[in-house]
Amino acid sequence: MHAYRTHNCAALRAADVGETVRLSGWVHRKRDHGGLLFVDLRDHYGVTQIVADEDSPALAELERLRLESVVTIDGEVKARSAETVNANLPTGEIEVFARSVAVQNHADELPLIVNSAEDYPEETRLKYRFVDLRRERLHKNIVLRSNVIASLRRRMIEQGFTEFQTPILGASSPEGARDYLVPSRLHPGRFYALPQAPQMFKQLLMVAGFDRYFQIAPCFRDEDLRADRSPEFYQLDFEMSFVTQEDVFNAIEPVLAGVFEEFSGGKSVTPAGEFPRIPYAETMLKYGTDKPDLRNPLVISDVTSHFEKSGFGLFEKIVGSGGRVRVIPAPNTHEKSRKFFDDMNDWARREGFAGLGYVTRKGGEFGGPIAKNHGTEGMEKLYAELGLGENDGLFFAAGKEKDAARLAGAARTRCAEELGLIEAGCFKFCWIVDFPMFEYDEEAKKVDFSHNPFSMPQGEMEALENQDPLEIKAWQYDIVCNGYELSSGAIRNHKPEIMYKAFEIAGYLKEEVDANFSGMIEAFKLGAPPHGGSAPGIDRIVMLLADEPNIREVIAFPLNQKAQDLMMGAPSVVSPRQLRDVHIRLIEQPKASEADKANVDAAVAPDS
Repeated sequence: MHAYRTHNCAALRAADVGETVRLSGWVHRKRDHGGLLFVDLRDHYGVTQIVADEDSPALAELERLRLESVVTIDGEVKARSAETVNANLPTGEIEVFARSVAVQNHADELPLIVNSAEDYPEETRLKYRFVDLRRERLHKNIVLRSNVIASLRRRMIEQGFTEFQTPILGASSPEGARDYLVPSRLHPGRFYALPQAPQMFKQLLMVAGFDRYFQIAPCFRDEDLRADRSPEFYQLDFEMSFVTQEDVFNAIEPVLAGVFEEFSGGKSVTPAGEFPRIPYAETMLKYGTDKPDLRNPLVISDVTSHFEKSGFGLFEKIVGSGGRVRVIPAPNTHEKSRKFFDDMNDWARREGFAGLGYVTRKGGEFGGPIAKNHGTEGMEKLYAELGLGENDGLFFAAGKEKDAARLAGAARTRCAEELGLIEAGCFKFCWIVDFPMFEYDEEAKKVDFSHNPFSMPQGEMEALENQDPLEIKAWQYDIVCNGYELSSGAIRNHKPEIMYKAFEIAGYLKEEVDANFSGMIEAFKLGAPPHGGSAPGIDRIVMLLADEPNIREVIAFPLNQKAQDLMMGAPSVVSPRQLRDVHIRLIEQPKASEADKANVDAAVAPDS
């Protein structure tokens, strides 16, 4: 017999009754009925019920054990009586009568209870992550993650992609988020950077003549954290040669749709080949965001023209100064009290906006200050244009175009949530396309890149030379699912002369491009094919499939929101010798005075 087990804790069935078996695992739960003890024994695979009575030599030892102690049990498989069969457990028809028990490890008092769904502070959960990972929900999430990655890899290979690995230690880039820097021991004063993405390397693989590349790529970005973002994450990174935007879409849609169908648990998924393509300008107008949740049926409209000459002075003033007025319908809200609308306005103010105007309507009668000032005739004309009914309310977001779009987008989501309008049981994908190549930077008072500086402009050199830069579109695209951006991608700019011109428009000298992107530019001068790709985020994919609101719930050992590993103590203090080895001297930070601390606390309080 094997030293630790003949079966795992999910394997035994009614057909095994009468066999002598050996199981190993953790003591998950105990139920003492006075001389009759039931123990749920758990391992990676599942749970088996162990039973011991006064005739069992194992009873005394099992009674003394704390939960989560690790044991090996020898015993006989017995059938449960009909009334005690557990149909919810794969092993629910049997139990194992314990003949002997060997304690592999005694557990001390637990920092959190494994067999309970009780919530614990995140600090506790992350400090004792190895215990937290034993809990059913989190354990399933991590297994799901492994299965999703295996499925992605298989599907990419079936699509003709070849897996390659790119360097972890690279050069720092002036573009993008902050790098994590690694000091060099052999080259004093110089630093490696951990990859924010394998962007340049994967493009260089295309220049090197490989046709379809992918990898499950680790990426690192030293940026502020939120629920759907982690400083270290993995993405399905891929690149293709001699392709158009449509070729990229046709390659990745079956992979994503297939994985979501495989692991969706019966939820509907947008079929491959049917992901809607939504231009950037359209999504910002209709949804107020470039990450639209298409489960939400509400659509934003621009009604600026209705308030150019209006009895509502505030909107007339906003429109007269170049602002916009956007509206979000609130269907069938005639039975809602005034408080519903006032609460929405209060919510907008808490989010940092000036406020959210509204009009109520019940049985055709308009209510609220906007309707009163704009007049019944004006409101009826507006409602007719929007196709709204006699019991539909309306929310208003007014201000500079970007501000109005942002408020309208947030209000669209909030309103749909409050009214229960977001469709359940589905994953709705879309592509956001036709991003602007450039935007005007109000702070720097100059034209700059709006998205990815290495994308090919639509119209190529002719567009750069003859079009208004702010009108030029790029071959850039995002994949969005249920309001989450899964990836950004582009058809790349593979022609040096176009790259120099694009950077010139954004205010960069040729010498600066050569200095900052020498590897890429030199490679493109030696024969580069047209190429493009993308990189869906694996953590966000698993987060959606597991129906988790926080990305840390699908990562085995995540950092907290301050980018700290509470379990291993990272980032940690290192010894003076280690610092000398990499030629670094620490500068002691001046201690803040009590007055300075008070000022800092006062400054951050409104956002906390």
